[in-house]
Amino acid sequence: MDKKKLARVIATIIISFVMFSVFSLDILTLVLCNKYEKNYTLETEDFTLKNGNDRIHFLNTGNSDCILIESNGHFALIDSGEGDENPRKTTPYEGYKDEVISYLKKVAKNEDGVVYLDFILGTHNHYDHIGSFYEIISDDEIKIGRAYFKKYNKEIATELEQDGWDNVATYDSVISAIKEKNIVLIEDLPDWEFNFGDFRLQFINTVTPEALNGNGENANSVGVIVTKGEKRAFLAADFTKSSGLEQLYGETIGDVDLLKIGHHGYYGSSSQKFLKQLKPEIAICTNFLGKIYPNVKWNLTMVAKVPIYATAHRNGIIATFTDSNEIILTEKIM
Repeated sequence: MDKKKLARVIATIIISFVMFSVFSLDILTLVLCNKYEKNYTLETEDFTLKNGNDRIHFLNTGNSDCILIESNGHFALIDSGEGDENPRKTTPYEGYKDEVISYLKKVAKNEDGVVYLDFILGTHNHYDHIGSFYEIISDDEIKIGRAYFKKYNKEIATELEQDGWDNVATYDSVISAIKEKNIVLIEDLPDWEFNFGDFRLQFINTVTPEALNGNGENANSVGVIVTKGEKRAFLAADFTKSSGLEQLYGETIGDVDLLKIGHHGYYGSSSQKFLKQLKPEIAICTNFLGKIYPNVKWNLTMVAKVPIYATAHRNGIIATFTDSNEIILTEKIM
């Protein structure tokens, strides 16, 4: 056997071994995910508000983010889910704008038959986070008090984002809809804690450090701490170690009871150090369970021993913060 052929054989064996190892790790972590999930029983949501009306609704929008915060009659929407025109996709497909609008009208209508959102927040300018905002904002039955969106920062973008993902067009379409509806636009986000119904909210990464320029739009992500009584949640948008945000803000965030996993459980999220700093007891991922990266599942299930609840796997999840300092999860909301 000549040297080139031998090298190809060795390379094939090594690649096959690596692929088999990754596959085996993924199967193992899936089994563990299912095991740890059983430690926390989820009921089916019946919308009777029997557990209270201080809730975080994690909608099922596939592998995109859309989170409705509800507290004592107040509503706010963090991200909007993916729309129908993602610049990264070359073939026609259906997004989630209709499902999101339908859900808002189901749970957030006031006595006048209108949905009123105290505010909306675009965590960052990726289409899988703000792609449906244009249609939501344009709907005449949805009224919005104010809109939190950082100014677009072209310096943060990678070359691929600038050339192929068209982040600018996504951002511009949302901002144009905000201005057309005369909604108050807040580009300088507050970094202090503020009241929202019975919750207290705080935005994290309101000003993206210049040192993260070139790390990609995920580094612009705005996280949200939600607090009621002794219970805390962190909604991590697309916080990752690879973007630099986990290292910057892990200590600032501190202990939480519930973590909305950053970046849908993809590469670079939920590092072991970050999980040790936050110490979550529950992890919710806006994705399908099978799409979460094996190393992320490993860090959560094997290192942190945290159950993962995937919104697409369970057709959405509601986390209710009770007056007795509990978090109760319910599923199948859409």
